[in-house]
Amino acid sequence: MSGSETPVVLIVEDEPDVAETYNLWLADDYEVRMAGSGDEGLAELDDEVDVVLLDRMMPGLSGDEVLERIRERGLDCRVAMVTAVEPDFDILEMGFDAYLCKPIRSQQLHDTVENLLERSTYDDMLQEYYSLVEKQATLEATKSSAELADNEEYLELRERVDELKEGLSDTLGGIDDDEDFIATLRGLSDVEE
Repeated sequence: MSGSETPVVLIVEDEPDVAETYNLWLADDYEVRMAGSGDEGLAELDDEVDVVLLDRMMPGLSGDEVLERIRERGLDCRVAMVTAVEPDFDILEMGFDAYLCKPIRSQQLHDTVENLLERSTYDDMLQEYYSLVEKQATLEATKSSAELADNEEYLELRERVDELKEGLSDTLGGIDDDEDFIATLRGLSDVEE
């Protein structure tokens, strides 16, 4: 997280009404910055930003291009794509941390920002694990079993998730099943607070 006491959330959204709604939902708990385009978003982005809420479809620089530039800069912020674009297998190559399909509700946005802030405290392996699990869950919610089974990149993603889970389990002292694994990760985040 940034050095400031209040986490900074940058909303990059070209629809002013939507951006203002997100601002109203978040302003009591976070320092909120707003940008109406990809270029403005990159201009607002600095080391103080903890979470970026990024629309995919914007005129000029798309959210996908902004995300790529954020990752190229090596900034230590979490990025949630907040978009009306249905996810497809192209998300496997994208460096986001969460994917929300519009319309979204206030509580969903709050929960996502909180989860991303919490994940910012985790080490790289755990962050990669959460990012890949998010992609896996997003695809599994929108694609058929047959589509998933036929996609080589998705199958590689599942293998990598399993590898990371095994590595994290070894690091955390050998956890045998999914429930123990999840409980241990939750316990880790509680201890770190």
